[in-house]
Amino acid sequence: MPTERPFLTDADARGTAPTGAVPPALFDLAVNRADAALRGLRPSNPASVLAAWHARTRFARRVPLAAVLAALAQKPTEPSRPGAAELGWHWAGGEAGGWVAGRAPFP
Repeated sequence: MPTERPFLTDADARGTAPTGAVPPALFDLAVNRADAALRGLRPSNPASVLAAWHARTRFARRVPLAAVLAALAQKPTEPSRPGAAELGWHWAGGEAGGWVAGRAPFP
C-alpha cells in the first residue's frame, strides 16, 4: 500500500487566483464549506489548512482563495441570537454578500 495519498496535494499558487466571474451560489458554498472545515479541524494555522483544502477541493478552486479568506475574516464572533449559539452563521449573497444568522439552506 502506498504511503502517500495522491489526493492530498500541496497547494499550488497558480490555483489560488482563478480568473472569471464566480457565481454567487458557488462563492457562498466555498465560504461556508471552508468555515465548516475550520470548525471541524480547529487548526493552529488556519491559512495553511485552507490553502490545502482549496487545492484539494475541485469546486473551491473556482473561487479565489484570497476572497474566501477575506469573507472568513468578517465572520462575527458573537452568537447569531442570544441563547442560540448552535445556529451559528452562514455566508450568503456571493462576493458582495455577508454573514447571515442561522444555518445555510444547503450544505
